[in-house]
Amino acid sequence: MYRQRGEDVFVVDAHVHHWDASEENTKNDGGEQFIRCFYDYHTGFTPDDREWTLEEYRKYSADRMVEDLFGNGAVDMAIFQPTHLHEFYKEGFNTVDDNAELVDQYPERFIVNGRFDPRDGEAGKEELERQKEEYDVDGVKLYTAEWKGDSKGWRLDDEETFEFLEKCSDLGVENIHAHKGPTIRPLNRDAFDVADVDDAATSFPELNFIVEHVGLPRLDDFCWIGAQEPNVYGGLAVAAPMVQNRPRKFGEIMGELLYWLGEDRILFGSDYALWNPDWLVELVMEAELTPAQRDEYGVELTTEVMKKVMGENAAGLYDIDIEEKKKALQSDAISEQFGLGDDYAADATAD
Repeated sequence: MYRQRGEDVFVVDAHVHHWDASEENTKNDGGEQFIRCFYDYHTGFTPDDREWTLEEYRKYSADRMVEDLFGNGAVDMAIFQPTHLHEFYKEGFNTVDDNAELVDQYPERFIVNGRFDPRDGEAGKEELERQKEEYDVDGVKLYTAEWKGDSKGWRLDDEETFEFLEKCSDLGVENIHAHKGPTIRPLNRDAFDVADVDDAATSFPELNFIVEHVGLPRLDDFCWIGAQEPNVYGGLAVAAPMVQNRPRKFGEIMGELLYWLGEDRILFGSDYALWNPDWLVELVMEAELTPAQRDEYGVELTTEVMKKVMGENAAGLYDIDIEEKKKALQSDAISEQFGLGDDYAADATAD
């Protein structure tokens, strides 16, 4: 468990993947462009001594993922956000079923989300039902720029999408994670625009819309939507690593989010394996706004604010009782493997 100035910070990494972009699984040039664009983001915002090689990055083991996320206590729990991309990868890039295998191994540490694509029609609704029945998913990851046949994207405010959102509501799948951030080659930039969040959030007030990557590079558009829609949240994946070499930009992003959305609607995510939380968590927790930013936004990145951002907000969305979870983590397989049990035991005693 991460500690800052004597306080324990329960970290829920709300955006992780276990992907396979190996040459054997890559179907075409689209898949090759996709992973190389991911890798460009990785090298652009990772400390030099922590960069992976491209071959490491294409496909990594479950054991490595577990150690990178939890081995040094940087992260306590993580939420899988699947991205299938079957047009680019033979067996998919990062699938619900593959993610669920790790949840079976480490049920106290991982949460699996489902996904849907409205272009799948009735078969897609049946698949969503299967995900809920088999894995009891509480959320879905939506990738509106994913290619399918001749289609190069879809919108959250499409009539067909509303049918799936209604299905989510009926099934109790309340957390809708939509990628609304930077374009990944060769996908269409406009298919990630945030404008379609507005109508969807208004039409389904019982659902929570987590806008992943906080709409970057359309931060202003996202903040105006988030300000008027109380069920809209911001996911910090892609924004968080800017703390490494664009600290003032990171401060600007956090200032805007805290000013417009408030401290209760922001979720930390590393976007692993784009970036590794074993260095990212510390840099985010130690970040500060400039004096000018504090004056302009009227906020500070206090430990209490960041405890919400780093874990408490995600815990609220996914019904995680943090104090009970700490007790469970004292003796789970990962604590035993990495000798973390004493940290949770000491913290539980202090509570």
